[in-house]
Parts: sequence; structure tokens; C-alpha cells
Amino acid sequence: MSTPEASARPPRSSRYYRPRRPISLAVLVFGLVLGIAGGLYVAWVVAPVEEVDTAPWQLNRQGQADYVAAVMLAYGHDSDLSRAVTRLLELRIAGDPIQYVAELACDLARTGTVAEPGGDRAIRAMMTFYQLQGRTGCADQLMPAAPVPSVTPNLAIAATPTLPPPPTKTPTPDGFSEGPTATPTVRVAPTVAPQQAFVIVRLERFCDADFPALIEVYVQQTGGAPLPGQRVRARWSDGESVFVTGVKPGRGADFADFEMSPDLAYTVDMPGLSDPSEPVVSAGCIDAAGRQTRASYRVVFRPAF
Repeated sequence: MSTPEASARPPRSSRYYRPRRPISLAVLVFGLVLGIAGGLYVAWVVAPVEEVDTAPWQLNRQGQADYVAAVMLAYGHDSDLSRAVTRLLELRIAGDPIQYVAELACDLARTGTVAEPGGDRAIRAMMTFYQLQGRTGCADQLMPAAPVPSVTPNLAIAATPTLPPPPTKTPTPDGFSEGPTATPTVRVAPTVAPQQAFVIVRLERFCDADFPALIEVYVQQTGGAPLPGQRVRARWSDGESVFVTGVKPGRGADFADFEMSPDLAYTVDMPGLSDPSEPVVSAGCIDAAGRQTRASYRVVFRPAF
């Protein structure tokens, strides 16, 4: 028999009567580790993320450098300035894209990219591009001059051919001999680059103190669509300057401008593609707001045909 004191005594603890947990901590940790490992394996090996439809301006610094190198190598192949500038504008560069190429070539020359496979060729393609547009960069001093291959000409002395004697004229049955056959005269028309592929459809003077002493140029297609990457030239008595449309995206893909100096007369043309304009001079004027400034000009080029 149990006494009241015995029944009031708490039972002894036993391992068989311990309270059970609904989830084991070790199993939970193991499941988490297994799930993370499986997810990483699927994401990295089985179905990795593929980047598609990436715009050039979304690339990182190295990606943009590779993009510019590809554009410059393509330009060296086809010499299509308009296409090269259009592709550079897709980088959404804040400043001048041609000067950006000069700065990038400088950075690549400093970091030793020239020693990498294809690096020398890419940098020299960039240098050729910006030098043709009148720009300079530190790569001009950092890059050594390209070696000129020594070529030994293979001279072959050709033997003087022996010409057969002219045939003897045989008299015709009527007693007359045939006269000599006349040699036709062949005229070769020289191939000349068209000088009037573009014409000036508008040349107007305007006065605005916010835009003083400028030559604003627009190069457009026949219907008025912009033509970026077109070379325009301003010439004066003892000099000239070549600039390119589309390098200021905020003003339009067909826009380019040039700042005039006082008391100088300028003509504007597209080198090899148009005739020069009539001379323009930036004289003093007063704009619509009554501000004293210097006159500017607006020139529009379009195809001649």
C-alpha cells in the first residue's frame, strides 16, 4: 500500500517519458544545407541565367571596352564613319563619343592591354579612328610606332617578246589593195567621287544671346530624318576644322556646331560631298530680348538626288 506521502511524491524522471519535439534541429539544419546546395547547383550548372538583349549602355566597364574595340575594328574594315558613330552613341556617353574613344585607348595602353592577344590591334584601330576626326590622346605617346615590314622586292626581268612581221597585203581581184584597218580610239572616263552628293537647302542667320557666334549644322536625309556620323568642315582664310554630326545627342542625331571667331569669314561644306557655302561672318547683333550678342548661322544639308 502506498502512503499519502508516497502518492504526493513526484515520479522519477526517465528517458522513456521525456517530451518529444515535433522537428529535430539536426534534421532541420541538414535540410536547409541540402536545399541551398541543390538550388545553387541548379542555378549554376543545370539552368544558369543567360543574359540576352543587353544594350551596350548596360554593359560594365570591361564590356563597354570590348564593345568599342569591336566597333573600331569594324570601322577599320568598312570605313563607315556614320555607322561607327551611331554604334558609339548606343553607349549613351555623356560627352563627345570620339573623345571617349581617345580616352579609352589611353586607359588600355596604360593598363598593358597592348600585350594581350589582339590588344595592340584594337588600340591602334581606336587611334586611327579618333586621329582621323582631329582628336588626340595619351596613347599617341604611349604606343610605339608600328613596325614597318622590310620587303625585298622580287624583280623578274621579262624577256623582250619577238613580234611577228606585219602580214603582206594581197591585192584583191579587182586590182585594188585593202587599206589599213583603223584602230578604234578608246576613251576611259575617270572615276571621280561625286562632289554634290549633298546640297545646302537652308542657310539662315539668327541672333540669340544663349547661342552666340555659332554655325549650327544639320545633315538630314531627303525626308528630313537625321544622318549621324557625317563629317562637316568649316574653313577660314588660314585654317579649317572638321566636326561630326551626332556627337551631342541632346541636340539631335543630325546636329553639329562650330564656334566662330570675330571678324573672320567662314565657309561650310561636307568634304568631298558638297560645294562650300557662301561666306558667313559673326557680326554684332541684338536678339529678341534686347541682349547684345554676336550673330549665328543655321545650315541644313540634304542629299542632292
